[in-house]
Amino acid sequence: QVQLVESGGGLVQAGGALRLSCAASGRTSGAMAWFRQAPGKEREFVAAITRITNTYYTDSVKGRFTISRDNAKNTVDLQMNSLKPEDTAVYYCAAARIIFPLTWQFMQVRLYDYWGQGTQVTVSS
Repeated sequence: QVQLVESGGGLVQAGGALRLSCAASGRTSGAMAWFRQAPGKEREFVAAITRITNTYYTDSVKGRFTISRDNAKNTVDLQMNSLKPEDTAVYYCAAARIIFPLTWQFMQVRLYDYWGQGTQVTVSS
């Protein structure tokens, strides 16, 4: 069993930065990712990283967000720079038990097995 706990959310002004962290209680050998969900909207993909540190990002955060992982510590971080009001959402850490062979699979909510409780990120204009 794997348990994920996110931290680092908060309130920032547009243009500011936050660093989110996700700690896993058990080893996750597959992909790890960050998703976000705004009120009344579906959960959407933000970024993912494999165990060998290949990374994937949704277009809206490319160049602003950076995902990283520490396999020894079993953690994954999301550095968020140049934040915009539209980044406001609850951010969730996710982990998969399997290794995804295709790029599109990293973006699918249904393919992840474990989820954290979420951490709120609010960006004011």
